[in-house]
Amino acid sequence: MGQIILRLDRVMADRKMSLNELSEKVGVSYVNLSKMKNGKISAIRFSTLESTCETLECQPGDILEYVK
Repeated sequence: MGQIILRLDRVMADRKMSLNELSEKVGVSYVNLSKMKNGKISAIRFSTLESTCETLECQPGDILEYVK
């Protein structure tokens, strides 16, 4: 069975954006984004994903990766 890998750290590095800056722009707590960045979550709200993608100017597939 495969798994979903979060690549938020890679996208943030490409955009040269800190976790604090992303947290402020997205409107999600630093702690929740930190968990997302480190892959310590089991679910994500579409509204959070949409805001994150809008802020980072990326697609959901840039953040989420399915690995077999």
